[in-house]
Amino acid sequence: MGRYHYLGHAVPFGAQLRYLIFSHLGKRTVLGCIQFSSAAWRIAVRDAWIGWDEKARVRNLVHVVNNSRFLVLPWIVVKNLASRILSEAVRRMVVDWKRRYKVDPLLVETLVDPRRYRGTCYRAANWMDLGLTSGLGRMDRRRSGEEVAPKTVLVYPVAHDAAHQLREG
Repeated sequence: MGRYHYLGHAVPFGAQLRYLIFSHLGKRTVLGCIQFSSAAWRIAVRDAWIGWDEKARVRNLVHVVNNSRFLVLPWIVVKNLASRILSEAVRRMVVDWKRRYKVDPLLVETLVDPRRYRGTCYRAANWMDLGLTSGLGRMDRRRSGEEVAPKTVLVYPVAHDAAHQLREG
């Protein structure tokens, strides 16, 4: 991850699960890796899509999981592989997250830098584009001016009524 992902490797704060992706055709080969971690504290377009108030957000944010890293190694070229990995990894993460943290994930989110990627593999795996972040950094809660490029917010509801469950709790 540290060598091939543009954000590098960092151990996330809070809850986390990390997976190596292997091929079992012939020789066992690493294809990539994926990381899930605690959700972002606030994302305006996500929060508006859910429609929760502050109390519900604080209470139910634990049910939102962030796909904070995803990498298919650069020399692995297989049509539709990335979207297939995403689909299978989310299914596996839901089971493992519940087992490890005793919390049912209802929604998975990710942030994609549109200057680098279009999020095609997420869209192919049925993730929804909610819009862009505000462009403030994650540590800029006091709005001191730490600007970063706005990211595309994509979400995947794990439950068919995820937004309703997150609103009502």
